[in-house]
Amino acid sequence: MENASNTHQGPNAALPGRLKEKARELGFALSGIAPATAADGFPRFRDWLARGFAGEMSYLHTQGDARRHPDSILGTVRSVLMVGMEYGERGQPPPPAPEEPTPNPSLKGGEPDLRSPDTARESEEALHAFTPSLKGGGWGVGASASSGRVAAYAAGPDYHRYIWDRLNALAAWLEAEAPGCHTEAVADTAPLLERDFARRAGLGWVGKNTMLIHPRRGSFFFLGAVLTDLELATDDPFLNSHCGTCTACLDACPTRAFPEPFVLDATKCISYLTVELRSEIPVALRGPMGNWLYGCDVCQDVCPWNRKRTGGGEGTAGAGGFPYDPEMARLDPVELLGLDATAFRERFKKTSLWRNRRPGLLRNAAIVLGNVGDERALPALERALADADGLIREAARWAIERIRQRISSVKSDSPSSSST
Repeated sequence: MENASNTHQGPNAALPGRLKEKARELGFALSGIAPATAADGFPRFRDWLARGFAGEMSYLHTQGDARRHPDSILGTVRSVLMVGMEYGERGQPPPPAPEEPTPNPSLKGGEPDLRSPDTARESEEALHAFTPSLKGGGWGVGASASSGRVAAYAAGPDYHRYIWDRLNALAAWLEAEAPGCHTEAVADTAPLLERDFARRAGLGWVGKNTMLIHPRRGSFFFLGAVLTDLELATDDPFLNSHCGTCTACLDACPTRAFPEPFVLDATKCISYLTVELRSEIPVALRGPMGNWLYGCDVCQDVCPWNRKRTGGGEGTAGAGGFPYDPEMARLDPVELLGLDATAFRERFKKTSLWRNRRPGLLRNAAIVLGNVGDERALPALERALADADGLIREAARWAIERIRQRISSVKSDSPSSSST
């Protein structure tokens, strides 16, 4: 017997397909529909919070129970449309992973079967590929403009605003096509376990690095959702992980932020440290940060599934996906240290980097300069010692001491000093 609630079946049987086509027109390369039932991953999420892995992200605790079911967002919800928008420099392959995966034809989708005879060697290769050496000047003395790296998702406009506009347009389209239905567009800030519903909607599986991975498009995409009280035909979920025996992401993490596969300790994650953490970054984690100024992509860069990204075909982004600005992908930390509050606001107000505000980003800039080790950064760091913000001053002091220690070490190791 048909449920008496608003199902909009019959003449609207083709609506799911048209909805996904509209999503593609708006730039969402991936789309799928999941039933609006309790989140499968909620018990794991609650355990993750209990283990203290959320750090200072108190809002995750505050909204914890709300993530149990999407009806906390839309009380009458029956279906969840999940969408994915690609970000990063499309058309350019990501940096190579430590080893080429060998496809196993017996596994659906050509799952990589990485049987590493020497996991330690792979880990060392990955760390050398994505963490700069501080010997002999770090990242090229004199090339400070390229020494501060920004995660790909932040190298463009504020993704919250960009995706919100398109999700709201998608929700408005659905309401126009099915008069009387109710919708709610959500992106990032709502209490929804996005990856859980994206997996159930057929967008991919959750990898060992906790990122959602699509077999053709990898993991470089944002997730968004449109909740509705329409009962729409759902897509087949991804039931299993296709990471195989690969541990490239776990081995390559500079700060060892994965205590076990599929679990991230955010308090050690470079993205958390450089974006979410408002206090001083633990000294033990500063060196492993390398030249990451805002966010981190290491565990995605080394993923074999990101090397297999193909694009095109089904699910091609209609509007080209998220705008990528290569000039924002590399920022000069010396220049950043010279920005006052007004200049900082003018430059970053409409970007994701605004989230960290001036104290956080300049703190990160000082740490990057300390890791680079170029003594020509000392004047900028010394000026930062007079900054009104204590967070910036502390990071500048640390960086100055680190650079001076390096200079002293280089001098003591030089042939002239050893011969005297």
